[in-house]
Amino acid sequence: MTTVFDPIYLAGRRLPNRVVMAPMTRSRAYGPGGTVTGLTATYYAQRASAGLIVTEGIQPSAIGQGYPNTPGLHTDEQVKAWKDVTNAVHAAGGTIFAQLMHTGRIGHPSLTADRLAPVAPSPVPAAGQVYTVEGPQDYVTPRELDDDAIRATIADFAAAARNAIAAGFDGVELHSANGYLLHQFLAPNTNQRTDAWGGSPAGRARLAAEVTDAVVAEVGADRVGIRLSPGNPFNDIAETDIDDVTATYTELVTRLARHDLAYLHVIGSPLPTVDTTLRKAWPGTFVLNPMTYPDPTGPDAIDLVAEGSADLIAFGALFLANPDLPRRLALGGPYNAPDPATFYGGDHRGYTDYPAL
Repeated sequence: MTTVFDPIYLAGRRLPNRVVMAPMTRSRAYGPGGTVTGLTATYYAQRASAGLIVTEGIQPSAIGQGYPNTPGLHTDEQVKAWKDVTNAVHAAGGTIFAQLMHTGRIGHPSLTADRLAPVAPSPVPAAGQVYTVEGPQDYVTPRELDDDAIRATIADFAAAARNAIAAGFDGVELHSANGYLLHQFLAPNTNQRTDAWGGSPAGRARLAAEVTDAVVAEVGADRVGIRLSPGNPFNDIAETDIDDVTATYTELVTRLARHDLAYLHVIGSPLPTVDTTLRKAWPGTFVLNPMTYPDPTGPDAIDLVAEGSADLIAFGALFLANPDLPRRLALGGPYNAPDPATFYGGDHRGYTDYPAL
């Protein structure tokens, strides 16, 4: 019987276990030009006992930034700063993928130096507000991407993937989940297009598939993973028709399966049967971040590997608060409690000061 503590090969590397540190935005890129700092290197190196670390979302372009003090991978100084992080993780024996996240309509002009309007598949604003350096702001109506801009966005993802490898990352994860740009193209309430980039499950799945194609061509399939969250309502996404969701994501996964990708990473769906459908449709390594909302994924999730529901299990807040999580899982605890007040922004507190056993 395979357990979460058994090794697995991924991206040409032997991972010592199947515990994944899930991507989590921390908003601490305080260096010049949206660069990470030495504190970021310490944070990830502390968690290098993970089988795989997936970083916080990293914008592939300036227009892809949706929150204050999130890092990029689109300038030389950003690449140089990330090298210190990857060097620290590798020195501690870890494997680390960069998550490439374009936030699309989830953003605000005040977050970019040139006050760029957010972009999206259709000019449909998200309900609610976004946190900015100027305080909470209503989401604005995004600019609809035309065909040329879509092609430029695909090229931005490919360039950021190339920069990630230059920065020493072992691979990249494409963020097509949680209501950000690639997910916005998948969802019918945010993608109201009638051209080839929308209008049907195949059309809505096209951008995520073509971004994957471009990134694979740039860095190789074994260095590419992708994250999906079918049915997740986060960031004002409405995917409620299970037949449409199943058709859209099956179409996408079928296209992705043409590549021998490093993995498919699925956030557990609130819709019944979707997770198992994608698990069966995916021929390669399957990473699951179980649906446990509103509670964080707990230690009992490790049983999902033994049950065959996943090949690896991703933990978010539990890994944030427990830098030596694989050891604690093996011992059955104890576990530090995460402090939500320090999740976003701030200094070392709630970042690098959680104790190990």
